[in-house]
Amino acid sequence: MIISQAPLRISFLGGGTDFPEFFAQEEGCVLSSAIDKTITVILKRRYDQRIRVGYTRTELVEAVDQLEHELVREAMRLTGLSGGIEISTMGDIPSRGSGLGSSSTVTVALLHAMWTYLGVLPTRQQLAAAAVQVERDILGRPIGVQDQYAAAFGGLRFHRFGPQGVSSEAVLPDEAATEQLARRLGERLLIFFTGITRQSASVLAEQRANIEEHRPLLRAMARQAHEGRRALVEGRLDGLGELLHEGWLLKRQLASKVTNPDIDGMYDAARRAGAVGGKISGAGGGGFLLLYALPQDHQAVRAALHGLSELEFNLEPEGSLVLLHQRRR
Repeated sequence: MIISQAPLRISFLGGGTDFPEFFAQEEGCVLSSAIDKTITVILKRRYDQRIRVGYTRTELVEAVDQLEHELVREAMRLTGLSGGIEISTMGDIPSRGSGLGSSSTVTVALLHAMWTYLGVLPTRQQLAAAAVQVERDILGRPIGVQDQYAAAFGGLRFHRFGPQGVSSEAVLPDEAATEQLARRLGERLLIFFTGITRQSASVLAEQRANIEEHRPLLRAMARQAHEGRRALVEGRLDGLGELLHEGWLLKRQLASKVTNPDIDGMYDAARRAGAVGGKISGAGGGGFLLLYALPQDHQAVRAALHGLSELEFNLEPEGSLVLLHQRRR
């Protein structure tokens, strides 16, 4: 039996510059952090050669091609698993429409479990790149590539995207300093569920189609990611909050459905209550609202958003992990 687990993420700045259609010509970059909400995959051998997959429904099939769960099917094809296994996926939050990178997190956790089952020990870079291959190259989803790297590497990180490839580096090289920074930053962050779920594909497809038109806008967003990293390195956390607000004003221009009057009302209410900045998570249009506010203003922000469910979380240092590798005797 194999149990793997990968973290969801919150993205602060630079989202949208992680589309290959943008960074094939110039550098994109994203400042993000993993959080302690995860996707867990359990994989074990079956007594026969059929494939059983359990998620919000259950599939029991004779061959890989018969699977309707696209991510499981294509991850099995990529790793070379053919049958005789059972796979279950579980998440700490609903997997669709959250904006926290759940689809890519599932893919990373699946690949990690499958390769481990086959006796392969992938690097974090290999996990992320393979997840991109499954989601973008094979399934053709109109997404960027930040989520896969956030899930594979974990931590508070700065991701660079360019014609030569993708790299991911810790915001601070010192582990103890990073832990302290993440704790201080986490104390200033709030996340609320907007109550609105959406399929990100339509928002992302429009965003991708508009890349050439919005290239100057995306270039400014990439600069903001650099500025946000600099603010964290220098300990100017409130500077990150201000950049979040500026970034949100830019992000809402990327596609027509990034925001709506309901989301704008929530964000404006939070700002009036003391939030310095924030943004809708992921592609936009719904999901979770991330806010930066000084700790003394948190209760006022909560009161202003009293109708919304708050997600309690911490920033997470670990990326994808294999929690259990029990070899069959």
